[in-house]
Amino acid sequence: MAVRFKGSKAAGLDRLSPFRFGRIRDQVLVTNEAGGFVLLSEGEFEALMEGSLDEGSPKHEELKSKHFFRSDEATASLARDYARKNAFLFSGPYLHIVIVTLRCNEVCVYCHASRRDVSEVAFDMKPELARQVVDTIFESPSPVINIEFQGGEPLVNWETVRFLIDYSVEKNRTARKKLEFSLVTNLSLMDDAKLAFLMSNNVQICTSIDGPKAVHDHNRKLLKGSSYDQAVQWMRKADQAYREKGLDPDLYHVEALLTVTRETLKHPREVVDEYVRLGRKAIFLRPLNPFGFAARTFQSIGYTPDEFLRFYFEAMDYMIDLNRRGVEILERTAAILLTKMLTPVDPNYLDLRSPCGAGIGQVAYNYDGTVFTCDEGRMLYQQGDDMFQIGTIPESRYQDLTGSPTVKALAVASCLDNIPGCVDCVFKPYCGVCPVYNYAQQGGIFGQMPTNERCRIYRSILEYLFGRIAGGEKQVLDILTKWTIVRDRSVFFSHD
Repeated sequence: MAVRFKGSKAAGLDRLSPFRFGRIRDQVLVTNEAGGFVLLSEGEFEALMEGSLDEGSPKHEELKSKHFFRSDEATASLARDYARKNAFLFSGPYLHIVIVTLRCNEVCVYCHASRRDVSEVAFDMKPELARQVVDTIFESPSPVINIEFQGGEPLVNWETVRFLIDYSVEKNRTARKKLEFSLVTNLSLMDDAKLAFLMSNNVQICTSIDGPKAVHDHNRKLLKGSSYDQAVQWMRKADQAYREKGLDPDLYHVEALLTVTRETLKHPREVVDEYVRLGRKAIFLRPLNPFGFAARTFQSIGYTPDEFLRFYFEAMDYMIDLNRRGVEILERTAAILLTKMLTPVDPNYLDLRSPCGAGIGQVAYNYDGTVFTCDEGRMLYQQGDDMFQIGTIPESRYQDLTGSPTVKALAVASCLDNIPGCVDCVFKPYCGVCPVYNYAQQGGIFGQMPTNERCRIYRSILEYLFGRIAGGEKQVLDILTKWTIVRDRSVFFSHD
């Protein structure tokens, strides 16, 4: 935005700490490096720049409390806030994605995994390799370890999943880390014995629900029967098992993920209603990514950023309206961004941090021992591009993986201070880029933000959220603030 000053210069600048600014509705948003923000009228912003903002005014006090005015005390406080927000830089990879198989019994229109038929057992991870993967995982200095089992459909290779859990628990008796397990599954191969084992080991279960049954079954085709019916049946059984353990159902339940296709765009309210009907308190409205099968079928199932954003904003408006009426439902992307905006902590969401989590926050281990900076890099490998491979188990040690030139390059490419269009963006404290996405869509790991569709989507969501805050409606702010509350779920960390 253009700024005009009444005087010959902006006399107030020498009193201000570094900040960024941009327009939100008819107001000016100013942000600092630690994520503090203030919304000003244009007159207040001009007065701030000219050094004439009334020192007794509420806005002056708000700016002072958020360290926008330069002083030794403010600089020290700003440094502490910045260090707290960026504490993830010193912990090492905590998310370890293990692809136990490429085999799957569903055919999804957007498949990100380049699936194999259930008969092709050569695409399973073997127990001995699984042991070596766990040994590598425990070399991470992170005090928290989350091992996430993916596929294909991981339950196809149940014996390896079970071995990975048993061996990790055994290894942690001496490692004493906070150990957490997550299983991403379509649930169609679940049975009572598997569920009992998962519950006894406090494994978080996550499945896919793409909306009402017709939409879900359109997107996710089970070879026999309805994928929706299978998922919902076992969601309910697992939720009941959590309750029988005496756990709060608001905290302990099967998480559900949604992937938005062109078919989904027609049903924003119906999708939200389905999650509410199933008792879910959160929905993750994720756009398609350009990897795996989705890259080859995008013409039939994809959409433009504007089409996705229309869907997203209608769903968001509807969720806020439901919350006004006492129905609890939040959107995960918004909750992540709001946590960055409204609280002093960072949720460490690997896709929205600087630098991103590739190789320094997460590592992905393929069924065959190949290792990647992230699951997105592994998806490109399944298409024949090994750009983001950083090693092979058992040949590569932990130091070889995280110290690889590829990891270093991605850290540089995802550090927002290095990226034109990001370094001076008002939303920099809350955002992050994905070099793998940039590589797949724009031909290089350094993204070109003016034409970057991922940037367009996140920037628009941030504008929407700040716009709702700028509207000044207390009930809306209370709802959005509530979305940032994180309650303790330490039962999932019962392996330390």
